[in-house]
Amino acid sequence: MAEPNDQSSYIDYETFLAPEFDVAGFANTLVLSTNDPNDAPLDLATPLSRVLFDIQEVDSHIDLLTARSAVPLLTHTKTQTEASARILADVGPQLSSLNDSYAQLEAKVIQRYAEADEVRQVALRLWEATRLGRSIGRCLQLGRQLEVQNTELLGDKDDHRALVRCAHTILSLREVLQQKTPGAEGHGLDRIDAIQALQNTVVAPVEKTLRESAERYVREFSLSAASSLRELTFAQAEDAKARTVSALTTLYLLSPSPFPAPSWTPAFMLQALELYLRAALQSSLAALARSLAALPTLDRTLSEVSARCQNIVALQQVLSQTKPPSHPLQELMALESPGTLLHPLLAKLETGSLPGYFWRTLAGHLSPRVQDIITRGGVSARTLRSNRTNVGDSIRECVIKGMQATSTATSATSGGVVNGTSKASVKNGTSESAAANGSWDREIAVMVASVVNHLR
Repeated sequence: MAEPNDQSSYIDYETFLAPEFDVAGFANTLVLSTNDPNDAPLDLATPLSRVLFDIQEVDSHIDLLTARSAVPLLTHTKTQTEASARILADVGPQLSSLNDSYAQLEAKVIQRYAEADEVRQVALRLWEATRLGRSIGRCLQLGRQLEVQNTELLGDKDDHRALVRCAHTILSLREVLQQKTPGAEGHGLDRIDAIQALQNTVVAPVEKTLRESAERYVREFSLSAASSLRELTFAQAEDAKARTVSALTTLYLLSPSPFPAPSWTPAFMLQALELYLRAALQSSLAALARSLAALPTLDRTLSEVSARCQNIVALQQVLSQTKPPSHPLQELMALESPGTLLHPLLAKLETGSLPGYFWRTLAGHLSPRVQDIITRGGVSARTLRSNRTNVGDSIRECVIKGMQATSTATSATSGGVVNGTSKASVKNGTSESAAANGSWDREIAVMVASVVNHLR
């Protein structure tokens, strides 16, 4: 083909072909080059004629180039057309085969996959409905079982063992309802009206009743003869221990168990035991404060205080001999189970023994009461000072007696020996008891000092 500029041309093709060519700017330059900017009516005929002439010139060049290169252009076009025809002829059968293959694939795979996917969705929903139905059935069955067990608890026999059975059933329900992750047994149960009704009308009232009954059993625990008209028989003592163990086990199992939880403590059990100790401390403190102001009642009061401490000693024996029940949360979170029920209580109170905690706490609160009696003065203060030695001895004997388990509790332990004290030494004089209880010298000294040190 001939070059486009084989003849001289005044048209600047490079200007028109430049990427930054601006039509409006070119037109503005052309108008200003053929007119005076100050003229009111601009003469557009001259620039328009120039533009038309340039167009005609370009058109002439196109005609010239086309005429000179007609044969090469037609030859090139013919070659391209023949090549396209050959390509189309070769591709046509392949395209037809591809269309047939796609139609076959659509009929045998895509449509069947769509149908299979629909069946899969239905199967998944049916499986989810079946799983949910089984979970609902299990929860309702456990709810019915809980109602029957609660009836046994509230019946005439007042079977304390039903407490533990009810607690295990509630724990099984909790275990199901707390598993809320997708695919778990309890997933979606919180949206079921029947489950919500079960929790509100059955589980919550029964759990409240269980907790109240268990706390009452713990609150009423007593093996001391001073707390009743006559000493308990062995069978009665064993029944009282069994009731307390059932109550503690129930509170242990019913304690809140958040899921998931990095740590867990039997909060309800610890709360009931702390209330028991607090009640014993408060009643002992109030009675001692009154008796120290009126000494004739001191012996009776000290006997009652020692009886309360004996109950605490018996409670410690029960706790130390009772292993904690298996708890699903501990197994699930791999939490370390305490050796006995006594360990978490001692850890909570930060003490080594319950009787020692009782006497040291009582002494700490009794000292200000004695100081108040002495500060007020009067007959009570003078009588207390004049009997300083006798009061100290009485308190010492009270602590020694309180540290010894009752004969009923002692006979239920190994060989009738508790804290190194035999039944014979319990029945003998105070000197032999004091020797056997030499390990409690600190508690004795603290209690005696809380009163006697203010009487000098």
